Amino acid sequence: MSSELPTLPVTFRPGRTRAVLLTAGTAIFVVITAIALLLEKLGPGERLSFILTGALMFGVLAMLARVKVVADESGVTVVNIASRRRLDWAEILQVNLRPGDPWVFLNLSDGTSLPALGIQPGIAKQRAIADARALRALAEARSAGEPGGRQG
Repeated sequence: MSSELPTLPVTFRPGRTRAVLLTAGTAIFVVITAIALLLEKLGPGERLSFILTGALMFGVLAMLARVKVVADESGVTVVNIASRRRLDWAEILQVNLRPGDPWVFLNLSDGTSLPALGIQPGIAKQRAIADARALRALAEARSAGEPGGRQG
């Protein structure tokens, strides 16, 4: 593990997965819209329903692509598919990415575990491992340096 901590603020997100999702969403929307406009027997309502279906599919894929983990001086913001949670550094006890895990899990001081979908080994495993290590190092350095924080 590198001894250098990333410069804050830093955003971790699955870049390749995001690119694939947004590209697929755009392609699906364009194809469905083109089909709606090219089929001559469709009425205006049917065309609109095709276009809205394409927009809905794009929206779902865009929500899947929005995941990220943002670390700054005061803590971490975890943005998952349909939720956002702000954590102080002291709340994060452990950053885990075990073999076979779909994404990073944050063990929190309240006894719960929070999935952080912004770091996931799906398409770019080595990048996810490096990001998890960087977030772990930041969490350890930040909570050790805070008054009343754990020493490690």
